[in-house]
Amino acid sequence: MVHKLRNIDEFNAFFHQPTLHPLMSVGNLAQAQLTLFEPVDFDMYCVVLMDINFGDLVLGNRIMNYGAGTVFTLRPGQVVSMNLNYAVKPQGWMLAFRPELLEKSGLGRDFHMFSFLQHDVAQALELSAMERGAILNSFANLYAELQTPSDYLTNHMLRLGIGHLLSYCKRFFERQYAERVKHKSDLRQRLDTLIDNYLSSGSTSQTGQPTVAWCAGEFNLSPNYFGDMVRRELQVSAQDYIQQKIVEAAQRLLSDRQLSINAVAEELGFAYANHFTRMFKNNTGLTPLEWRRRNNIM
Repeated sequence: MVHKLRNIDEFNAFFHQPTLHPLMSVGNLAQAQLTLFEPVDFDMYCVVLMDINFGDLVLGNRIMNYGAGTVFTLRPGQVVSMNLNYAVKPQGWMLAFRPELLEKSGLGRDFHMFSFLQHDVAQALELSAMERGAILNSFANLYAELQTPSDYLTNHMLRLGIGHLLSYCKRFFERQYAERVKHKSDLRQRLDTLIDNYLSSGSTSQTGQPTVAWCAGEFNLSPNYFGDMVRRELQVSAQDYIQQKIVEAAQRLLSDRQLSINAVAEELGFAYANHFTRMFKNNTGLTPLEWRRRNNIM
């Protein structure tokens, strides 16, 4: 059974601590009651620092790889639980904040920067000693601000602190996954090889065109993170890049006078030739037939 939290009061109850702000809180995992680790939808954004391995971490329906000194995040609607190792006491920190905290604020305006919160990853963010120190310092600053008597700057300081912590997470997440693809030429080369091999395999008529999700899986990344990486490194969306590769393959096939346009469409995994014609024209400004005429391939 999944327990869904309704407010910050219910979050704080897990840590036996008072509610110092109605929309956010910081909890020390060493002080949490064990029911925190049963299946829970916190219905809010969370950043969790795991300072020791104390059991299997289950996010959704799969086990997430993590270790001492790692960070993972949650978004509203995600269910998390732990298969506890009762011989090891939990250690770490957990930030939770309600989506309402983002309303009419600079943090809300800039929240699109933290797209990693929408990624479904299989491995927690690994931190160096220096990175862990930065994350711990961010938690400590938020915790200290919550203990400070409230005044007109409280909400501003808390939002700044959350933005600071999320900015560190963004930097460290991008560092971790960028290490898998050292620079943009590597990414372009690997992606070109992947798509070209797929399109020339002869199986597209049965398996369909390459998709963003399929490419992401080949890179061992979530579709969202893969899409962000392609856009950041290649300045084009992953979907548009794949379509460009399909158009290049189409032009090579259209250069063969023996292949009809219907045959080219089928070869590239299009169920209907008119869908192929529309995609080709959207990307080149010409229909396949017009392209053949312009290149004297008739």
